[in-house]
Amino acid sequence: MVKHQPLQVYERQLCLSCLTGIYGCRWKRYQRSHDDTTKWECLWSFILFCTFSLLLVWLYFWWEAHNDYSEFNWFLYNRSGEWSDGTVPILAATAAGFTYIAFLMILALCHVAVGQQLNLHWFLHCLDICLILCMLVYLEQMNDSVFIQATGPFLHIGALAAVTALAWLMAGQVARAEKTRFQLMVLLVYLSVLLTLYFIPLSITSPCIMERGSLKAAPTIIGHHGAPMLAPENSLLSFNRALQRNVSGLEADVTISLDGVPFLMRDRTLRRTTNVRRVFPERQYDDASLFNWTDLSSLNAGQWFLKDDPFWTVQYMSTSERWSVGNQTVCSLEQMLKLAARSKSSALFTLHRPPPNHPHHHDWVNLTLDTVLRSGIPQRQVMWTVDSNREMVRKAAPGLQQTTVQKLPLDTLHHKSISRVLNSYTVSLCVYFNRLYNENNISLTLHSVNKPWLYSLLWCSGVPSVSSEAPQVLRKVHYPLWLMSPDEYCLIWISTDLISFAVVLGIFIFQKWRMSGMRSYNPEQIMLSAAVRRASRDVNIMKEKLIFSGKSHQTTSFWRFLYCMLKCYM
Repeated sequence: MVKHQPLQVYERQLCLSCLTGIYGCRWKRYQRSHDDTTKWECLWSFILFCTFSLLLVWLYFWWEAHNDYSEFNWFLYNRSGEWSDGTVPILAATAAGFTYIAFLMILALCHVAVGQQLNLHWFLHCLDICLILCMLVYLEQMNDSVFIQATGPFLHIGALAAVTALAWLMAGQVARAEKTRFQLMVLLVYLSVLLTLYFIPLSITSPCIMERGSLKAAPTIIGHHGAPMLAPENSLLSFNRALQRNVSGLEADVTISLDGVPFLMRDRTLRRTTNVRRVFPERQYDDASLFNWTDLSSLNAGQWFLKDDPFWTVQYMSTSERWSVGNQTVCSLEQMLKLAARSKSSALFTLHRPPPNHPHHHDWVNLTLDTVLRSGIPQRQVMWTVDSNREMVRKAAPGLQQTTVQKLPLDTLHHKSISRVLNSYTVSLCVYFNRLYNENNISLTLHSVNKPWLYSLLWCSGVPSVSSEAPQVLRKVHYPLWLMSPDEYCLIWISTDLISFAVVLGIFIFQKWRMSGMRSYNPEQIMLSAAVRRASRDVNIMKEKLIFSGKSHQTTSFWRFLYCMLKCYM
């Protein structure tokens, strides 16, 4: 009795159906194609890759920029007038977009691996264009090299690992390709990228690649607004919490009241950090300097911290700590200076000039200087940052440490007897400038440094002092997070390159051996092999030949016929 089998057997290729369905909305079997990808779809694949790269950089930028989240939120507050954590929606949108693009990239690579035609759905084209436009609009914000300096060696290793992993895909494409020109083009592009990564460490410079014996003392820490993560900023409680963490100095923003009392206030108005909306609702939008000291003393400067919880630390406070926080008042400059004098800490403050209609618009510097001299703090402990009437201040109080917040030429610094420079780390972080200042007896202080990785980087750079909103965090850093000698980094670099080269070479050899049998089979051998139920690698090679053959339509039909015959005997 002869047993007949159907000529065609339908395979439920669920994995392949999901790939083509999700990527190009091609859910039907007849919609799938092994034809070459069109130039138009190649262009869309390139745009998809560019979008993925930009989103990866953008996500990395925002993940590392958490050192400046509070500054960013304060910037938004000055624009909108309402306090909110603006980083949450940005991070959520970035994570969602990156996940979406990364998923499409994985699907595209899977299509290439199984030989399916790349055909991205038009709706996904639109989303891709929107994302890349958003990335290009905000691309200018990703111009800070600090993050690259901090993690450059590790980024190099990660990029090399990713490109090495792509060797399997590239080798498969080269082995399956029928045209020598295409093979050479793929090899040339891939090897160019690989060789670039092999030698890119020659251009990587990081301050933490140094001899351990050259490491200087840890930078001293100045409490920026005290310890604003533990207590309301610019309050006596915040300064006390900072001093408990052994900071070397206190930093604050100073405004002149209507009756000539310098007090601590960072914002232009009192709406964010006091209860002025409830006590003086008709004056809540007035400039903070237009209130007299009596009115300022009546305001509560702590309840906002419990309500807004700007650093998400309130939940860890005890009942007594919350009571202390909720009963803080506006702090005067004299109170802060006396506290610094008792603790033998330095005092650093930035003075805001009152508006033109203020009664002390012209004598604001004299009022502040009188307050400093009246507080009893030793002059050598005060860093004076006001540029107006600096010569007069230097003659009246020669012991003050003259400090500037601007990047001035050395001749100007020496002419004005300026011994300290205070600036943002995003502007001033440069080993050259730091070395130049040290050679000319000028001390550099960078702000705001809140994360251990940045503190470690500045430590390796030799920066003598930093201003931080998180002294309680930085005090736990007893040694740079990572530090390696040039010889150690060279060894890691060469070892990584050799391992990568060995893996890539092995993958190409294996792929060539795996696909070598594809061209050695003729139709008679395939039919004979099917009749004797040849299995394992040989049958798989036969199938791949049938699938990836790039011949004419008649030849393709013949191979499909043979494939059906093969299925009948399996």
